[in-house]
Amino acid sequence: MNFLSDRVVLLFFQGFIPDSFFPGDHYLKLFIRPIYYKFKKGQKITGFEVSLQLLMKALQKAGYEVQLNNYKLAYDNPHYPVGLVGYPGLLDNWSLPNPALLGPSLYDHPKLNPNLLDDPRYKKYLVLCDWMYDMFEPVYGKKYLRKWYAGIETQQWPDTRFEPKSIDVLIYDKIRWNRDRYEPELLIPITQFLDKKGLKYAIVRYKCYDHLHYRKLLSDSRTMIFLCEHETQGLAYQEAMSSNLPILAWDPGWWLDPNRQKYSDEPIPACSVPYFSTECGEKFQDFSEFAEIFARFWSRLAIYEPRQFVQRELSFANSAELYMRYYRELATVDSEPNCLKQ
Repeated sequence: MNFLSDRVVLLFFQGFIPDSFFPGDHYLKLFIRPIYYKFKKGQKITGFEVSLQLLMKALQKAGYEVQLNNYKLAYDNPHYPVGLVGYPGLLDNWSLPNPALLGPSLYDHPKLNPNLLDDPRYKKYLVLCDWMYDMFEPVYGKKYLRKWYAGIETQQWPDTRFEPKSIDVLIYDKIRWNRDRYEPELLIPITQFLDKKGLKYAIVRYKCYDHLHYRKLLSDSRTMIFLCEHETQGLAYQEAMSSNLPILAWDPGWWLDPNRQKYSDEPIPACSVPYFSTECGEKFQDFSEFAEIFARFWSRLAIYEPRQFVQRELSFANSAELYMRYYRELATVDSEPNCLKQ
């Protein structure tokens, strides 16, 4: 047995690459993906992978040694906790006996695997925000649920408030469903409104940019209008807030995933900006109230302090501390001596 320092964190991750043309072709994709990414423009990794990277960076900055997908080390230390992050395929035929902290990610709704926590190895399940906690709690229970967030690396997303501005409003377009409805009902009327006001705007669409391009847009922009049905965390708008851009967010108020009717006949509350306060900006529910709320938003630009909110509520240090608090909860009294202690 390899005795582990209590500064070691064992994480396991599996992404998701579907078959496209024939059964098993995702294995071929794994081989060619690095070559493809050299030439592909726009976002190259999933939000799940970004969340994993931020978790690992936060832990490493806090002085922990992160071991990723080290099955042998976990097998040799069966009482030592492990963290399972990513897509649910990771749990298929999971054979390690270690007590496990599940999430973030994995399932969109608990009814996808309602009996998940019947497995005695699975001790806690992480969700990323309040509305997800409320959705999972009736099935998984308060005993097992914990809330965690990925920290925002504020040094990588510096304050741009005093940079020269050529864009009044950066519109972040992450409308994922019913575009045939929401483009004419929401996006186009907003651009027409800004045109009438004589305000310069730019539109950046989800997955159609890289970080260098996005940072430049944030530096050039005075504010952001964030258009997304709902977010479990919302790293893009939080990166904008770290850059000190006030946010005007579309927040319909409901989980609009097309699959929602498989899980519930009742509407499920959700939020597009789950980490937000009045110091960050304003929210509107639909275009009928946009003009009034935009007027208030524009008049208060000088008093919003979104970067302060990010530094206080979404810091790397607190993200690492929160994760390790839950990770240590997995250590049991009768564990082997090398297991983590409180």
